[in-house]
Amino acid sequence: MRCQWVVCASFLVLLPLTVWSKPVISPSGPHIVVPKKGKLELSCHDNATVSQLKWGNDRNRKLEVEVEEGGVASVRVSAVQAYHMGRYTCVNIITKEQSSIYVFVTDFKNAFHRTMVDNILVRAGEDCIIPCLVTNPEITSLTLETCDGQPLPSGMSYHSNLERGIIINDTTEEYKGCYVCTAQLSGNKVTSSWYTVDVQLAPELPPVIMLSQKDVIILKAGEQFELTCSSTNVNPELSLKWDYPFEAHPDESQTSHILPGSRGYKRSTSLLIAAVKKSDSGTYRCHALNEKGSSDATLHLDVRSQGFIKMLGSPGPVQADVREGESFSLKVEFDAYPPPHFLSWSYDNKRLLNTTEHVITVQHHKYRYISELRLVRVLGSEGGIYEFSANHEDASVAHLFHVYVNSKPVIVAHEGPVDGHVRCIAAGYPVPKISWYFCELPQTRCSLLPNATQWETTEVTTLSESAFGRSEVESRLNVSKEHAQFHTLECVASTEGEEAYTLFSISERIVPHKLFTPLLTGMLATGAFLVLFLVVLLYKYMQKPKFQIQWKVIESINGNNYIYIDPLQLPYDIKWEFPRQKLRFGKTLGSGAFGKVVRATAYGLCSVDTVTTVAVKMLKPNAHSTEKEALMSELKVLSYLGNHVNIVNLLGACTVGGPILVITEYCCYGDLLNFLRRKRESFLNSQVGDGYYRNVSNQTEPTRDVTGPGYMPMHPSEKERSSQSDEIDELSLDAEDLLSFSYQVAKGMEYITSKNCIHRDLAARNVLLTHGRVAKICDFGLARDITTDASYVLRGNARLPVKWMSPESIFDCIYTFESDVWSYGILLWEIFSLGNSPYPGMQVGSAFYKMIQEGHRMSRPEFAPIEMYEMMLSCWNHNPLKRPSFRKLVERTELLLSENTKNVYLMLSNVPGTSEQQRVPSRRLSSVCSTTAPTQPLLQNTADVFLDYV
Repeated sequence: MRCQWVVCASFLVLLPLTVWSKPVISPSGPHIVVPKKGKLELSCHDNATVSQLKWGNDRNRKLEVEVEEGGVASVRVSAVQAYHMGRYTCVNIITKEQSSIYVFVTDFKNAFHRTMVDNILVRAGEDCIIPCLVTNPEITSLTLETCDGQPLPSGMSYHSNLERGIIINDTTEEYKGCYVCTAQLSGNKVTSSWYTVDVQLAPELPPVIMLSQKDVIILKAGEQFELTCSSTNVNPELSLKWDYPFEAHPDESQTSHILPGSRGYKRSTSLLIAAVKKSDSGTYRCHALNEKGSSDATLHLDVRSQGFIKMLGSPGPVQADVREGESFSLKVEFDAYPPPHFLSWSYDNKRLLNTTEHVITVQHHKYRYISELRLVRVLGSEGGIYEFSANHEDASVAHLFHVYVNSKPVIVAHEGPVDGHVRCIAAGYPVPKISWYFCELPQTRCSLLPNATQWETTEVTTLSESAFGRSEVESRLNVSKEHAQFHTLECVASTEGEEAYTLFSISERIVPHKLFTPLLTGMLATGAFLVLFLVVLLYKYMQKPKFQIQWKVIESINGNNYIYIDPLQLPYDIKWEFPRQKLRFGKTLGSGAFGKVVRATAYGLCSVDTVTTVAVKMLKPNAHSTEKEALMSELKVLSYLGNHVNIVNLLGACTVGGPILVITEYCCYGDLLNFLRRKRESFLNSQVGDGYYRNVSNQTEPTRDVTGPGYMPMHPSEKERSSQSDEIDELSLDAEDLLSFSYQVAKGMEYITSKNCIHRDLAARNVLLTHGRVAKICDFGLARDITTDASYVLRGNARLPVKWMSPESIFDCIYTFESDVWSYGILLWEIFSLGNSPYPGMQVGSAFYKMIQEGHRMSRPEFAPIEMYEMMLSCWNHNPLKRPSFRKLVERTELLLSENTKNVYLMLSNVPGTSEQQRVPSRRLSSVCSTTAPTQPLLQNTADVFLDYV
């Protein structure tokens, strides 16, 4: 122990004597200059107590070092070459101290040392060293230039070093190119050789992986499985590898290539299993790695022993209820592999085809399938069991739907009184309940009267019954002497709030009599004479013009077979009644064979203290019961249609205590046809102002005699003219107006179609205009004398608007929604020809009918844009099913309207305004009563007022 202390003390005494110093190089200085092929001698010694010296240079070139006596290390080169230039370092291996000196090898031919490398690859974001090493320390102003003399890239910064060259800071992709170093030596410019800099981009994010298949793959055992994983990177430093189930042994392959335009590199790795097994099921994961991190993507392989079809949702039959005439869909959703070979929908074990009545669609994504059966305008007879089925070689499924069609009750037959008995047959689903009512008033709905007598004990027989749709029931009633005080008997069929009815007149009943009495013999003789007399009268009567309401309300549709509702069977709400003493009649607006339209003033129609100008339709004294029924039918159809801004709306009626009066909106500017003809000159002038001219006068036909026996244009009263300047439309007509008329009529017809109603006489003469040039669809009917109107041509025993009718209406007497679309196309032609008659110069005859059958169509009218003419041609398609619907026509026309016009129409349809008395002179759009109000009688509301849209 004492000995150890002695050693330690000795070491501490000797420690200060050890000198730690740097080696000394001779010759001294920061550098030396040696001419090429000259002699280089460097020596190094160290004054340290312990030293072991070693020479090295910055190029790692092996040096021949001589160690002399006294610990001096020397380097000697007898003939110096350019590659000997560089920094030489002497290192004490024991103390780790070192000293260095830079050796310049001058070459009078080359101011810069020629290197073996002239292509430099550098990573983006790092410093780039261009090794343009000078051979003489006297060189100054070392700078960098481009090879072609162009300015250096924007934002480039660099610094120079005689020993290292040019160092470019924070290299970016824009720095790629050719560069040269320049300097000054003895007042002269010297240049280096050219260097090409290539920048290797660095990724900003971990790699993004793309798998050839995603999420889940289902295969049957024995099928081939192939999966490819790909990723891209801005540089080649990207690796891909797989993880997969332990028992799987796929074949792996890899590919890589440079993307076009040198925008990076793409690597792919693929797995292949020629025939999969259950053990290959599991998760397959691809890993990708670059400098910024790693990513992975997975796929699950599910190997099945055989294929499958699996229905989703409730396994049992699905019950669906639908109202007759509505459209609805049946939908199934299922998973399947392999794809089903056969998909079908059937009804009553009969396969359904994809038609306009039964629209079948199938959508699928990977293994998920959705099939839909859309039943369009369901008939009462289409209730029942619908079945969906699908199958392939390994599986099959079926799914049932029980469809119940709720149909309104209808009276399908009625009979009597015959020998004191009446018979009423009703149909509907659920099975209708039949009730009988007696009352004393003639031709009146007894069930609506508070004092009506209901007959409870009736016999009801089921004639036909369906578990899923319409059933027929019959009720018979014996009308006996105890009912003698009653005049009317009503049969009411009801189900779920819906009713249908028919009326019987029982005031004159057949009284049982004895046959072959003298009285009966005399009556028979008299009757024979009367029959002959009546035949003559009937013949004369049939020669007179008859009126038939054009509106048709559809009950059901089967292909092109439309079943119409008898308008008289439509309900009439007694609340529509308006006191006839509150009407003050003015001048006649239109007149026909059996009826007329009169301008009138209604007091208290919209509210208690309002005075409203209206149009009143009424019968002439020579009208028969047929015309009375027709006017009543028109009233019921208008009340059924409800309220819309683009139809002439019903405001009220007078059906009690006098002649039938139908009160509708008053349209101050008359019909569209005469309006267009009146505005021809102003339309022409407005076009000339825009540098556009057409010679309208050469093609203009004479305006019809508006004061003749036909209908007359409607004008505002003198009182209104004095108080409201906007009652007289003095504005010119422009192309936007024509588009607006087309759009408004299409909107009105879209609404009429939605109510299952067919117009059958759509033309410019049946469109009226009111304030703001709002177009309203109407049917003059009674107020037009078709015998003197050239638009109506005698065909058979009826006068028809042949030039506006579709081929199927002309030749087959078929009227459908599509035939109205044809008429709309003719109306468009009228609008854009400014009121010309269709098929100008052509008379209706055999040549005309042949031309229609051969597909001849009118040429584009003078002022129609090409888009509107294409719309006309689509309306005139010979195949009715290929004509656009009114909804599609609205959409196509709306695309041509200006935003200003669209906004005005939106305001017209949706925004309530102030009362009629608060109109302002700038107003151009208004209605008698609110067009946005719900459909109900005698709206106690204010009128709508809209701003000028010109």
